[in-house]
Amino acid sequence: MGIKLNPNKEIVNTVKEGLKRTGGYCPCVKERSEDTKCMCKQFKEQLKDPDFEGYCHCMLYYKTKEE
Repeated sequence: MGIKLNPNKEIVNTVKEGLKRTGGYCPCVKERSEDTKCMCKQFKEQLKDPDFEGYCHCMLYYKTKEE
């Protein structure tokens, strides 16, 4: 398993700006709770699934099956 930033720098910059604006909470979700703090609970749960490969909700991180 490996976790990488999205190779699209524009998306990464936009999400990082949103994270600064929201105090570290996912800028794609209105709810502000520990579950939506980056790296969000949803993506942490997906990381536990050995068959999951893909982006987190806001497309900042990408999980690969291989390292």
